[in-house]
Amino acid sequence: MKFFVTGSSQGIGTETAAQLIAHGHEVVAHARNPERAEATWKALPQALAVVVGDLESIEETKALAETAGELGPYTAIVHNAGIGGNIPHRSVTKDGLEKIFQVNVLGPYLLTCLMEPPERLIYLTSGLEAQGKADFEDPLYERKAWKGMQAYSDSKLFDVMLAFAVARRWPQVLSNAVDPGWIKTRMGGPGAPDPLPLGAETQVWLATSNDPAALVTGRYFKHRQELRANPAAYEEANQEALLSLCSRLTGVPFPA
Repeated sequence: MKFFVTGSSQGIGTETAAQLIAHGHEVVAHARNPERAEATWKALPQALAVVVGDLESIEETKALAETAGELGPYTAIVHNAGIGGNIPHRSVTKDGLEKIFQVNVLGPYLLTCLMEPPERLIYLTSGLEAQGKADFEDPLYERKAWKGMQAYSDSKLFDVMLAFAVARRWPQVLSNAVDPGWIKTRMGGPGAPDPLPLGAETQVWLATSNDPAALVTGRYFKHRQELRANPAAYEEANQEALLSLCSRLTGVPFPA
């Protein structure tokens, strides 16, 4: 089986790719830039390929979708790439969009839209999605006061919403969201209680297992256990509003 793991140059992404490779699978890894790609090759020397593209750029994300897509098709794509909320001031990308939203939400949206649908899709979220707000009036913090961790929590709610929207729109694809837990990574910090392997275990299980518990769609998991997500994620109107927002910001509609 072949897999594509975004954001696999460090942390949970590297561990996810490493576990898949250890199980005998082909893995296409992803790094933000050439320098990180070199480090990724060192960490994952048995990877099939390392593709490069910065999710802070719509243009680069579109190119990444094409490059990675040429190496497919994939059994599963793990949308792992993301940035945290420890940003003291609102920051915009060269596309003029708030950075956390562009990387954490528009990145996986574009890759989902532009790549051939795999058999399974896995979107990484966070337990902070429970504190996220589905604010479609000002999702990019253009008017309201900036709160980095709230923006991050919002983005993680939108990731769950995206997973559920894809599950509903594409019933032939198993699409789920995963909270990996509070993991000892650079983002998680040294005080995190959970070891790195645990942070990748559920994604690998959902990507590869024929366990009936893994052959589901439109669900939210943590440590292989199905949980209830933020109620806002289940509302079809919110899912459609998110797809419409992402389509407007990127110029790429969600495929039929």
